[in-house]
This record gives sequence, structure tokens and C-alpha cells, in this order.
Amino acid sequence: PPELCAALTGVFPWMGKLECHFLNGTEKVKFVQRSIYNREQFLMFDSDVGHFVGFAPYGERNAKRWNSDPNLLEVYQAAVDRYCRHNSEVSTPFSAER
Repeated sequence: PPELCAALTGVFPWMGKLECHFLNGTEKVKFVQRSIYNREQFLMFDSDVGHFVGFAPYGERNAKRWNSDPNLLEVYQAAVDRYCRHNSEVSTPFSAER
């Protein structure tokens, strides 16, 4: 039934997005992680800012909690190299030849 399937109702409960923005090749790279619930962004990590930013009360509570964990912040701050630059180095030779 449609009420049990988010794809049929058009309302998606939760979505996470990971983005890499390459502004000057791999010299200036920005990592952004977005958490979206019911089509509204409630939490975001931006590597240029260096910490989580919450939107609305739920996101603000989670941002405060996640920002208080130095290990979690370190993982997200390192994502520029670990996730963006690494994947760029792996995929660029393949995609540049096409």
C-alpha cells in the first residue's frame, strides 16, 4: 500500500549526501556532508567551516553533540583527503580518457 512505501508517497524519511567541490583541480577541495529529513536539511558538515552546523532545533541539538566529539570531527575534517582527493585520483585517469 502507498502509505507504507515512501517512494509512492513522494516523502523520503532520511537522506545523506556527500559532496566534493573541486575549485582548482585538487588544489582547493571542499567536502560537504548533508543530512536531510522529510526533504529538509537539518544538519551539515562543511570542511571550510570545520564543524557541524544544525538547522532547526533537532539539527542544532545533533550538531552540538557531534561537535563535542573530537574523534568524529577529526574523521570528517580528514574527509577532504580520504574521500574527495582519493576518489579523484582513482577516477580521473579513467574519466579523462573518455
